[in-house]
Amino acid sequence: MATASDGSWLTTLVDGVVSLMEVVGAPGAGLAIALENLFPPLPSEVILPMAGLTASRGSFTLAEALLWTTAGSVVGAFLLYGLGTLLGLDRLRAIVRRIPLLHVEDVDRTVAWFSRHGGKAVFFGRMIPIFRSLISIPAGVVRMPLWRFGLLTLAGSAVWNTTFVLAGYVLGESWHVVETYADILQYVVIAGTALAVAWFIVARVRQIRGRDADLDAA
Repeated sequence: MATASDGSWLTTLVDGVVSLMEVVGAPGAGLAIALENLFPPLPSEVILPMAGLTASRGSFTLAEALLWTTAGSVVGAFLLYGLGTLLGLDRLRAIVRRIPLLHVEDVDRTVAWFSRHGGKAVFFGRMIPIFRSLISIPAGVVRMPLWRFGLLTLAGSAVWNTTFVLAGYVLGESWHVVETYADILQYVVIAGTALAVAWFIVARVRQIRGRDADLDAA
């Protein structure tokens, strides 16, 4: 089976996933996707097309590939949801108090936003690299109803997984085309996140300096 060819740690990870699918079959693809939720550097954009490629070779059916990878996504998401539940709002507030530039009010505003828009965040978050995993944690912190979290995760994961599994199934050995475009999407997300963090830091530093200046003037 074709694998990543960059000679990096990613190659080793992908080779391990390939071996897992070859030995265990479709459940191996599901296990790999569950692990991807817990360890985001293991890219679903690579695992899913490979599951589709394997299905096209007859190792298991396309339906099995879609079923098991989506099941793996849901299981991995619930594990992170559980982590968010264990963390809880009180512990999160206590952690934020110890982090420079962050305020407890930031947590409260985020929780309020998630309470209003959490459904859309969970559904669409399942289709965004990096956030695919992280979005489950705040859902656990605010204790989104399990049935709602499960349905939204299932729906969002089904869209994402079906897209990449079908791409691997149709493209076959040319599945690397998918990886190229997926990498672009991931870079855009990372760049956007970095800009947002930079903007937040600058705005918060200016706020603190302005407050200190007002105190000195008083």
